[in-house]
Amino acid sequence: LHAMYLSSSLDARSSVVDNLKVLMSNPEAASNTSAQLTACHIYLHANLLREALQCVHHGLTMEHLAMCVQIYIKIDRFDLANESFNLLKQADEDSILAQLASAYLAIAKGSSSSADAIHIFGGLSEQYGPSIMLLNCMAVANMVAGKYEAAEGNLKEALSEEFGGSNNADALVNIVVCGQHMGRKPADLERYLNVLKAGHADHPFVQGLVQVESAFERESSKYVS
Repeated sequence: LHAMYLSSSLDARSSVVDNLKVLMSNPEAASNTSAQLTACHIYLHANLLREALQCVHHGLTMEHLAMCVQIYIKIDRFDLANESFNLLKQADEDSILAQLASAYLAIAKGSSSSADAIHIFGGLSEQYGPSIMLLNCMAVANMVAGKYEAAEGNLKEALSEEFGGSNNADALVNIVVCGQHMGRKPADLERYLNVLKAGHADHPFVQGLVQVESAFERESSKYVS
């Protein structure tokens, strides 16, 4: 179902979600650890945060707890995110999941904790090698710290041929945002926006941008003679 959702058109994805809801209404599926985690990922892609949380908030595996941390951060419940994170640390403080969760919380807390996130992502990159995900995370941590040049460097690396990330939605969004903070000219960012719009029409950033542009065009047309 997860692969089907990701490979489906925007119109078809709603039917995949509907099928998932039917599946998870079955007690046997709803109690299956793998089904819970898969359903959580799909609901997160669909921005159905309540449904995603319902799949994992009773789980005690490290994967369940890590997902809870991410969801609680999304809904600004840092108290609950910290509770899940503490349980995650008790299970295995040195695990990759615990380290990532710690970094995500540090970013969410703002610039005062951003150095902790940068340190964690840097350590993971040194230990396991850089990846598109780690470079994106490092860029976000650098932006929160106000280190926009460092963030831009991370993102250009993520978008390079070496990592094959030229069409990565997160890297494209992040480099547009970073460029705006750095005062880059709109023409310098346009190529990234064009790739985003062409390949990621379902991305929340793109949907919001298109909505704002459409509203602006409607309003501006009223003043054209």
